[in-house]
Amino acid sequence: MRIVLRAAPLLLACAQLAACGARQGGEIVVTPAQEEKLRIGAFMSLTGDTAQYGISALNGIRMAVEEANASGGVGGHRVELIVQDTRSNDVETDVVVRRLAGELRVHALIGEIVSSRSLRAAGIAQAARVPMLTPSATSPEVTKQGDYIFRSCYTDPFQGAALAQFAARTLQARRAALLVDAGERYSIELARVIREEFARQGGEIVVEQNFGKGAGDFSVPLAEVGAAHPDVIFIPGYYLEAGQLARQAKQMGIPAPLVGGDGWDSPRLYEIGGQALAGGFFSSHFSADDPDPQVQRFVEDYRRLYGNSPDAFAATAYDAARIMLDACARAASLERTAIRDALAATRDFPGVTGAVTFNSERNAVKPIVIIRIGDAGAQSVEAHIKPSDIAPRATPTPTPTPQKRRRRRAA
Repeated sequence: MRIVLRAAPLLLACAQLAACGARQGGEIVVTPAQEEKLRIGAFMSLTGDTAQYGISALNGIRMAVEEANASGGVGGHRVELIVQDTRSNDVETDVVVRRLAGELRVHALIGEIVSSRSLRAAGIAQAARVPMLTPSATSPEVTKQGDYIFRSCYTDPFQGAALAQFAARTLQARRAALLVDAGERYSIELARVIREEFARQGGEIVVEQNFGKGAGDFSVPLAEVGAAHPDVIFIPGYYLEAGQLARQAKQMGIPAPLVGGDGWDSPRLYEIGGQALAGGFFSSHFSADDPDPQVQRFVEDYRRLYGNSPDAFAATAYDAARIMLDACARAASLERTAIRDALAATRDFPGVTGAVTFNSERNAVKPIVIIRIGDAGAQSVEAHIKPSDIAPRATPTPTPTPQKRRRRRAA
């Protein structure tokens, strides 16, 4: 019995070695049991106010991960996707990002979709030195948090300038109204750029009003808008309020076309706003009607898996996941610093939302699409705008605080 007990540790070690690998030519051949998985953390709002965005984004990420694993993984590593729900909540975002970066030891992060929560997450990710790639947060402040933070979509300065230029040049608008969600960084920053660029294009914001998330009744700000008789109404907000504003503006007999940003891009937009949205426009990262063969393959695969067409949030997240996995494959190791360095070196990645190159600020340089809303919610591509189409802008002026409501009327 004593002999057996003494031999047990050696036997156990031999058994473990046999299970994990075999020695060939003086080297140990690693088997799957010994390989480290590539752990990607995805944090999205899967419940709460912006759940529609998060669900679409997660669908796109899962598609990319499943494709990678079906092709043998990334650099010999199987990809493990670890998903956390931010519940559309700032505090919960802090909790789940700390969990992913610490307890769950992910190699990299993908998320969030909303700028305000992405900004909070970026500070945590930077402190933990874990690479974070947001697929759709457009606030310039997000990537300013540090050298581990990346963005694979365009930024609000480009988006706002493109919207203002489109309204002035294509719609020939000279007088505009601006409706701003005073509680959302996304809306405030996009409004600032629209305000400045529209003036550069020879236009004037004749009335500007603030509204709050979930307000429901927008009759007061819309009365101000109607009295100013604008040529166009900018609504840089999210789909819920945009749909409600469109419906109420129609009921109040305000004829000006509505123009919004990528926050409008949701299947629920038309459910909420209905026919009142017809004749409106919004900017986006992607169109499912793009005839490009790569885009159409993505659309067909997405429909087969999920039963409906992908929106921009699904497409940007799909690209973000593929960009992250490509960087992990090119990285010298699975060390977080190595992945960050590989991400920074990304050039002309062929995404379904356009070719992606990260600039020195770790922001994607890529085009934007302007979508027209037609009858019965039909959508069509109205224009493509490249970064080179927008003239360089001067240093931005400070954004007015939400409490300082600006009301300007034409003389």
